Amino acid sequence: MMKNFSNSPLHNNQTPNHIRDWNNKKFGFLSAVLLRFSLRGYGFCMASLFIFCFGSLFYQLNGGPPNILLDIRQYLGESTYLDDHGPPAPRVLPFPSQVVYNRVGKCGSRTVVILLRLLAERHQFNLVSSDIHNKTRLTKHEQVDLMRNISNIPQPFLYTRHVHFLNFTRFRIEQPVYINIIRDPINRFLSNYFFRRFGDWRGEQNHLIRTPGMKGDERYLDINVCILENYPECSNPRLFYIIPYFCGQHPQCREPGQWALERAKQNVLENFLIVGILEELEDVLLLLERLLPHYFTDVLNIYKSPDYRKMGNMTGTVRKHTPTLEALQVLYHRMRYEYDFYNFIRDQFHLMKKKIGLKSVPRPPSHQASFLRDLSLRTPEPLDEDEELETDLEDDDWLGMCGS
Repeated sequence: MMKNFSNSPLHNNQTPNHIRDWNNKKFGFLSAVLLRFSLRGYGFCMASLFIFCFGSLFYQLNGGPPNILLDIRQYLGESTYLDDHGPPAPRVLPFPSQVVYNRVGKCGSRTVVILLRLLAERHQFNLVSSDIHNKTRLTKHEQVDLMRNISNIPQPFLYTRHVHFLNFTRFRIEQPVYINIIRDPINRFLSNYFFRRFGDWRGEQNHLIRTPGMKGDERYLDINVCILENYPECSNPRLFYIIPYFCGQHPQCREPGQWALERAKQNVLENFLIVGILEELEDVLLLLERLLPHYFTDVLNIYKSPDYRKMGNMTGTVRKHTPTLEALQVLYHRMRYEYDFYNFIRDQFHLMKKKIGLKSVPRPPSHQASFLRDLSLRTPEPLDEDEELETDLEDDDWLGMCGS
């Protein structure tokens, strides 16, 4: 006979106690777990608050956010409520908005400046063209003041001045994009030599205003005599002219030599968007239009227009003629560093043209005599002259001195 224990008093009394004990243990375990997580959460909150306070203090003491906050901000994203619900953010300029044209004297910069005035009105960028023509070398304080003034111009802007290269990053100022144009060194020298004496077709008296201290015998000094008898105007360091515009403000940049040459090349590669050559000016303008369309769109059409040509017809140097072959050879030897740099720029320019599909016309090597004979005919006149006189005003009397 089997007994039924389900109805026994003992079983009925033990079952509720067993369940109650189990529930108590389960509740105690859950309480411990919740308490443990509460302590961890509290510790995490306190640690987060400490990090936030420390980060805020670090921000205020150092004038900006620490890297860890920048990393967190980048991870979480930059958007805010106003970004999603407010007016659209200002458009970021998708092109270089700070351009400096530290134009080289007698290398067609007046032509480009005239074009820039027309382009600035058409494309609505700020063009600031300095009236200072005879101060290319600056003290440290003058450099800082000029760079700060340039940086404060409302963007987009294009600033132009005859000034040697300025290294903005050296003074922790944002570096702008540089552009420039150079010219065959001997041709540039000849243009300046006769322009200082006789001016251009705008008026026979302009040169008298620019060089009031130049005496008659100096003004009519034969260029062959100047070169072959080693007058200061026709010898170094006066002939070392183009390279300092790219080398910079260091005193050694004005000393003819390999150091200045290599530094100028390095600056071109690192800081200049384009350096063209005046002998291929139309291609320079085309490249500028391709690389800086917000500044130079339609520049080639403007340059070729009849109205623009009328504006430049009075800028050609008068009484310009070519020295003898002997004088040219002497001059070329003295300007060997300038020609090394010119050939480097020409090769870089042709490489850039090749990348966008423009062909370059082959030119004879610069060491051949035939190159020297037709040198003065290479660069088209007019439209290539500048207002700048490459010597300081107080140096106008050095022409009368004969070098040893």
